[in-house]
Amino acid sequence: MLIKKALEINVSAVAEAALKKAVAEARHMQWLTENAEAFAAQAAWHERNGHPLADIICAPGGSSWSA
Repeated sequence: MLIKKALEINVSAVAEAALKKAVAEARHMQWLTENAEAFAAQAAWHERNGHPLADIICAPGGSSWSA
């Protein structure tokens, strides 16, 4: 307890921040899992058809790059 007081650490605020982060990460992982099939289908479509915006998202120096 002396370290907590000496460093003026608010234990409940630290715990709340850690809990919020853990919940956000768990929700993100759940969302990725729930949508994995849709992501795979989109990737497969892009493999078959190419990316519809490929002409405007090419790297610097590419044919459609304008600075």
